[in-house]
Amino acid sequence: MSLLQLTARRLVSQAYCGLKAAASKKQKVCSEMARPSSNMADFREVFAKAKHIAIITGAGVSAESGVPTFRGAGGFWRKWQAQELATPEAFARNPSRVWEFYHYRREVMLSKHPNPAHIAIAECERRLSKQGRSVVVITQNIDELHRKAGTKHLLEIHGSLFKTRCTNCGNVAANYKSPICPALAGKGAPDPETEEAVIPVEDLPQCEEDGCNGLLRPHVVWFGEALDPDVLTEVEKELDICDLCLVVGTSSVVYPAAMFAPQVSARGVPVAEFNMEATPATNRFRFHFPGPCGTTLPPALARHQTEIIS
Repeated sequence: MSLLQLTARRLVSQAYCGLKAAASKKQKVCSEMARPSSNMADFREVFAKAKHIAIITGAGVSAESGVPTFRGAGGFWRKWQAQELATPEAFARNPSRVWEFYHYRREVMLSKHPNPAHIAIAECERRLSKQGRSVVVITQNIDELHRKAGTKHLLEIHGSLFKTRCTNCGNVAANYKSPICPALAGKGAPDPETEEAVIPVEDLPQCEEDGCNGLLRPHVVWFGEALDPDVLTEVEKELDICDLCLVVGTSSVVYPAAMFAPQVSARGVPVAEFNMEATPATNRFRFHFPGPCGTTLPPALARHQTEIIS
């Protein structure tokens, strides 16, 4: 059975095997899995032998570059949280407000730069590719900081702030304009007292395909929307062949991404988690390295002494 065909019930039972009474043998297995190692030397030995490395990244990586996460206490844009704006319904009701929100996020990202974690991943990919080894980055982030850092093999499962999709013809296009349209210039300030722009639909970003002029929307996956099946197919292929998986800066609570690494671990592949704190999935993994990703990841992915550089 492939990764994405698993039922949620089976996944949860695998990830939280300690919640049910079980035979002593199963309890022993779960107990052993409940103590992931933080031994970097052991991880480095596994890393040195890996041929296909999958790296799953989340908001924690971008946060170290100063990217707002709009999560938890204080995670507001004006008086709204992201889940109140990042929905098809919100866009249908008030496309001007939603575009102000995304215009603000785009403008913020133009001033942000990859941090040592992004750079370590990109450098690792470049180096290992010369050795016939592969690295794929599967990211939940929409900020393109991995791309800025130089990552080539990148699967953006939630889309990108710098792509648009036409609500009329469906065309998807890269868009790095600043501002994305004249009417949004100077708009989008996050302060709760900011007056809403109320931009007419015809002045919001428009499709540039011949004869279309349809309203554009950000090409990101909103709450309540399904992930792109083609991207998920690529993710499945990569996770099926990986012999080492890293989970970096992710809370492991957003599905379906939260099930990726636990299922890789369930087939016996080493999984290493790099995160500020433990997550609901930590006990499923072989390694856990607490702390800022920009501090823990670079030494983990640095050149191993056994590597031969031509």
